[in-house]
Amino acid sequence: MTASQPANDLAATLDEGDVALGILDNTYSPTLVEFYGDLGVDFVWLDLEHGGPDPWDWRQLEDLLRAAERTDVELLVRLPDTDPTLVRKALDLGARNVFVPRVETADEVRDAVRSARFRYDDGPGDRGLGSPRARRWGLADEYVATEDRETLVGVTIETASSVENLDDILAVSELGFVFIGPLDLSVSLGHPGEVEHPTVQDAVETVRSKAVDAGVPVAGLGFGMDDVNTKAANGYQLLNLGSTTGALKQTVTGWFDADERNDA
Repeated sequence: MTASQPANDLAATLDEGDVALGILDNTYSPTLVEFYGDLGVDFVWLDLEHGGPDPWDWRQLEDLLRAAERTDVELLVRLPDTDPTLVRKALDLGARNVFVPRVETADEVRDAVRSARFRYDDGPGDRGLGSPRARRWGLADEYVATEDRETLVGVTIETASSVENLDDILAVSELGFVFIGPLDLSVSLGHPGEVEHPTVQDAVETVRSKAVDAGVPVAGLGFGMDDVNTKAANGYQLLNLGSTTGALKQTVTGWFDADERNDA
């Protein structure tokens, strides 16, 4: 018996030059991941850097993956470190879209991307060839070729050093995307929380423009639909619309505001 390997819709969207829209589920709930898929988002972002389960907790991550597979929505998993072992672990569990935080150099990025490949840059990759969940425990047909074709590995550009080394980072073979992190950039550039500071905005624009020129997809945060539409028109291909807790806050405060108006 063999098992077919599904295509990666998120990778296909980026390859085709289209825009993918998603939600950060910061409750790490399989139920909500499944529900977001039914609502029609392109991806659900799971941030294991700033919260969520231990990345080594394979049972919880598997449950989240099953929920995504149930409604054909892609998971986008940000790992807490650039450690290639973490990349391999997430992929073997069945994730296909991962990115790593706080990269500083092209060598770090290359190590992360190579760890996700069986063949890399005309040579051997560093991904382990076992029979994990991603291989359907040995049942998957053409596993090596399919995984190398469908796996997407990106990085977050969020430090002054990563901006300084951007040209070399963008030149890394098979880099899937760069995610611009304006909040951490504001810290690294000495203006914590001042996302609109000219120095921060200059860095963001440097990353955006150089990535577009290099043909590397740009990912980032959307601050309202006007901002999302503007960014999509300026080359962003992967945009986060908001978070579960943000949506709940907006809804609940809206209820309270409506109640206060009714009492007036």
